[in-house]
Amino acid sequence: MMDDEIVKGSIEELSTVLAETTDREWIRRFLYDLLTPSEIREIAGRWLLVREIDRGTTQREIARKFSLSLCKITRGSRELKKPNSAFRYMIDKLKEKGLD
Repeated sequence: MMDDEIVKGSIEELSTVLAETTDREWIRRFLYDLLTPSEIREIAGRWLLVREIDRGTTQREIARKFSLSLCKITRGSRELKKPNSAFRYMIDKLKEKGLD
């Protein structure tokens, strides 16, 4: 198992490269190459639930509509409400670009 410092360094590298990349097609291709199909679905589901919470959809409605666990939805809701939330930042970026 990798230790926390190696994981932290890898995430730092990925963050740096993604921040420097402006081509959405390359980022999309990179994510599909990096992640397994189930990891892609997991990440897409987490993003979907945060977007739905932001739109005002109830947690129970999200669970029913997308077959997601209330535990996962509650975690997403909690993260979205945190001060300086990374989820909020990314959603706001989408809204600034008119992509919501």
